[in-house]
Amino acid sequence: MTLVKWKPREMRSFGDLFDEVFNFQLMQQNRNSANGWLKNGEWSPLVDVIEKEDKIIAKAELPGIEKEDIKITLNENVLNIRGEKKEQKETKEENYYFNERIQGSYFRSISLPVEVDAKKVKASFKNGVLEIILPKSVKAIPKEIEIKPE
Repeated sequence: MTLVKWKPREMRSFGDLFDEVFNFQLMQQNRNSANGWLKNGEWSPLVDVIEKEDKIIAKAELPGIEKEDIKITLNENVLNIRGEKKEQKETKEENYYFNERIQGSYFRSISLPVEVDAKKVKASFKNGVLEIILPKSVKAIPKEIEIKPE
């Protein structure tokens, strides 16, 4: 029987292990849904959601989309963005080396972290970025309570 020299592994914190596993899962998810494609043939735009004191701001990347091809709905604190990127018929019979630009239907559903005032929601679209401003409902805005002396 031969002896093998033992080489201890570098100790890693739980946080490092968690980050490693979480990043691996994200990479797998991205690989499984290449270019943001969903199982039902739709693609999913990338979205940032930012919470401020009095509002939620959602920014979605929709490159190559026309404003008329975007539909936004809000139902019970779930924001839905959907539409279709129409196929561009620029060439007739070309030999493509790559054809990676996304076309077809898109959909994204976002559960909002607080209740918003649907009547005051505003949206703008510029340079392929959709920005939706969702003011928080009066109930959802934290109120500071003053302590009065006795």
